[in-house]
Amino acid sequence: MIEVQAKPQHALVLHPVLGRESVEFSELKLAEAVGLAEALGVEIKSSLPVTVRDIKAGSYFGSGKIEEVSALIAEHDINLVVINAAIAPIQQRNLEETWNAKVIDRTGLILEIFALRAATKEGRLQVELARLGYERSRLVRTWTHLERQRGGQGFLAGPGETQIESDRRMLADKIGKLGRDLEQVRRRRALQRTKRRRAPERVVALVGYTNAGKSSLFNRLTTGGVLVKDMLFATLDTTHRILPLPSGQQAVMSDTVGFISDLPTDLVDAFRATLEEVKEADLLIHVRDMSDPLTEQHKQDVLQILDTLGAGPGHEQALIEVWNKIDLLDTNIRDEMLDNAGKKKSSFPVSCTKNIGLDKLIQSIETELSKFDQVVDVTITPKDMHIRAWLYQHGSVLSEDILAQGNCKMQVRLTTVDHGKLQTHHPQVFV
Repeated sequence: MIEVQAKPQHALVLHPVLGRESVEFSELKLAEAVGLAEALGVEIKSSLPVTVRDIKAGSYFGSGKIEEVSALIAEHDINLVVINAAIAPIQQRNLEETWNAKVIDRTGLILEIFALRAATKEGRLQVELARLGYERSRLVRTWTHLERQRGGQGFLAGPGETQIESDRRMLADKIGKLGRDLEQVRRRRALQRTKRRRAPERVVALVGYTNAGKSSLFNRLTTGGVLVKDMLFATLDTTHRILPLPSGQQAVMSDTVGFISDLPTDLVDAFRATLEEVKEADLLIHVRDMSDPLTEQHKQDVLQILDTLGAGPGHEQALIEVWNKIDLLDTNIRDEMLDNAGKKKSSFPVSCTKNIGLDKLIQSIETELSKFDQVVDVTITPKDMHIRAWLYQHGSVLSEDILAQGNCKMQVRLTTVDHGKLQTHHPQVFV
């Protein structure tokens, strides 16, 4: 039996520089694009920023740049060109024909990574739907030689179905089926969220730019077991774990997919069933990589996506920032950051790898979750002592006194849900 070895992928990464983009910014965006390409497991042979003064309708780049890239392709035996921008289908086809290499734009690159990382059936459904939506836009008129014969006789008979029309119809059928399957996922997700709202545990959702350290923080604060790797989009599927709080109470923490600038609209739509869990959370924790020079821009990218989902501060949802990877900063920069964080009650410098600042963070998470808790005074008679045990299990007992008659007077902090349960099932304790 003869095994056919797949040809290794040798990639060239190009970052188009448009307008007055600074050299530093271009280099950082190019490095991000290289990271995305490496996440696919391809070998990066070369990468460079390419100045684009005028986008050409048929080829995106000018003839001079195309010739320059052609020379690089020949020199390094490149068979994959990654363009860190969204390009039109006709531009992609023309460049592939000119360079005799596969061309993939930023949207296609992110979709490829998501397809590689999706581990659950739901994740694969979401990625496949986004991919098909993207491919439908890539169908350009390249198969006119396969057009069928005219249907019927005479000049009035129209042409038969062309190959491109057939492909579009098949894609539409697949997209329709995937859409119906995902609708079932959305309904199941909605039921799960309803059950969680009825449960006493509050929900804390981690959000942030990809590779900011969300999974590392998740594993530190919970018994997560989530894959942690210095790689863009190392994990995709949302994971839930119990988050123990200092008072002995619990919350549910969810680790969500990382965000990125220019996240494809098809992906946001496909993953909406998963991402909608974010807006149902009682508290959002925005994890930021403070060692990244583009951290401020990444913050705005995350807030923009949250706003698209109907979540975040603009929608009256509590959010605190975790300033991660402070161990990678120079001492003077770290000291200044710690000083600034002290002035902002909603910002917490931490290092997940060095276990710095996590105790203060977890205490603040509980404080934030407790803002809307109810502090109640109750009196429990000897025959109702099972209620006392329930209060210790579900609430935080602030004080307790035993009265002369054997009654127990308590002051307890309860969640809104548990306070409602106590009022409904044991109204006598409030007398």
